[in-house]
Amino acid sequence: MEEKYRQQPADIVKIVLFGPESTGKTTLSEQLARHYHSVWVPEYAREYLQDKWNNERKTCESEDLLPIAEGQMLLENDLAQKASKVLICDTDLLETKVYSEAYYLGYCDPLLEKYALQNQYDLYFLTYIDIPWEKDDLRDKPNERERMFLYFKDTLEKYNRKFIILKGDKNTRLKTAVEHIDNLLKK
Repeated sequence: MEEKYRQQPADIVKIVLFGPESTGKTTLSEQLARHYHSVWVPEYAREYLQDKWNNERKTCESEDLLPIAEGQMLLENDLAQKASKVLICDTDLLETKVYSEAYYLGYCDPLLEKYALQNQYDLYFLTYIDIPWEKDDLRDKPNERERMFLYFKDTLEKYNRKFIILKGDKNTRLKTAVEHIDNLLKK
């Protein structure tokens, strides 16, 4: 049963876009996948929660987090087999862990936490809050962006994840990300 949360081995560079809502992760994921002629892993939680909102008018509840984690890893493991030399992940289980703790008073299901910490990536890009927040059905913390950014940053530091903070407009972020990924690919 636990296997569904485990990252499958793949001989590619794995990059995660990480950070608060509405900070450009999806846009940059698409740009990077195009740049490297590869694939990107969308954020499964968006599809899952949008369907829940459309059908039930309910937002995320703690019992949704394991199905979200399962769906995320299913997507990632499938797309890792289709990636060329680099896989761009719009999120990972560590991000799901951050949201679980932020929304549920510090609680994270032990199974989610185990795999959030066990799954490994080559580099995280922490997206800064210097782009305008865009409202949608799922985003709900426009006034907590700075606090959430610091929570994401503290999490990466706490678990010794290699990360780069991305700031600026779309082109600046893309250029910075490409430079760092190119350096990883040279190794």
